[in-house]
Amino acid sequence: MAEDCEAGANEVAVPIARFENGVGRPDILRLSRRDPEVDLSDSRYVVYRGRTHLSTLSHLRLARSRDGARFTVDERPFIFPSDSTESFGAEDARITQIDGVFYINYTCVSPDSWATALVSTRDFKTVERHGIIFPPQNKDVCLFPEKINGHYCALHRPHNSGFGRPSIWYAESPDLVHWGNHQCLVRPRDNGWEDERIGGGAPCLKTPEGWLQIYHGAGADASYRLFTLLLDSTCPARVLKRASRPLLEPEADYEAKGFFGRVVFTDGVVPFDDGRVWIYYGAADQTTCLAETSVDELLDSLDTP
Repeated sequence: MAEDCEAGANEVAVPIARFENGVGRPDILRLSRRDPEVDLSDSRYVVYRGRTHLSTLSHLRLARSRDGARFTVDERPFIFPSDSTESFGAEDARITQIDGVFYINYTCVSPDSWATALVSTRDFKTVERHGIIFPPQNKDVCLFPEKINGHYCALHRPHNSGFGRPSIWYAESPDLVHWGNHQCLVRPRDNGWEDERIGGGAPCLKTPEGWLQIYHGAGADASYRLFTLLLDSTCPARVLKRASRPLLEPEADYEAKGFFGRVVFTDGVVPFDDGRVWIYYGAADQTTCLAETSVDELLDSLDTP
C-alpha cells in the first residue's frame, strides 16, 4: 500500500511490479507530494503525470490448515504478477478441481482495466499459466467442477457500459481457454440489495436439485450481500430458482467496518459428505471469515422460479 517513506511525509511510496523474462518483481516508485504532477486526491489511486497507479499491489498467497479454521499463511507469494496484463495485481482467486487438476482463475488488473486469467497446478508448488481467458472488462468467473455435455462451463461477469447493469453470464469451452455460447442468466433486481451489480462467487455446488451458486450483489446502499441461485444439472444455462432475500449480509462489526466496509464476498465453499457446507468469505475487504450452513438450508433459501 502506498505510504510515507523514511524520507518523511513529503514523499509517497507507490508499490509497483517490474517485469523481466516473464518474471515479476516488486518495486517502489517514490514520488514527492509537492510535485504538482502528483495527484493523491483519491486514496485508492496515485496519479503521476497523467498515469494512474493503484495505491495497493495485490498478489496471491497460499494459506494452509489442518482443520479449516486455523491457517498459516506462506511468507512468499504463490502467484505474483508476471507481465503487463497483471501490472496492478492479481486478486479474487477461485480454485476448481477438475479431473485431478486444480484450476485457479483470478482477476488480473492493469492500466487496460481488469480481466480474468487462468493457471493450473497439481501440487501447489508450480503452476502452468494459461493466460487471459476472459478479456477486459470481465471478472467474477467461476468454473464448474466437471464437464457438462462434453463442455467445460463457467459463469462470468462482463461489465456493462451505457446499457444495462453488470449481470451473471454463462459460457462454454472445449479447453478452458476459448469460450463461447455466451448467455446472460440473471440480472440485478430493484430490491435495494442488488440494484447496482451482481457477480458469481465460488464454484457451483452439485446438489440433487441442480447446480447451486452463491453469488454476490451490490445494492444502492453500497453494501455487498450473498444470494443463492439454482441452475439445471444438465443444462446450466437454465435458471431453476433464485432467492428473493440475502443469504448473508454485513451485520457483524468486522463486516460493517474495515478497508471497504459493509461487504461480504465469497470465493470459496467446501461441501462435506454429511451435507454441511462451509462458506469462506471476505469481510470489509480486510478479513477472511467462515460461515457454516448445509445443502438443505441453502436449497431452502431458494423461493422464486
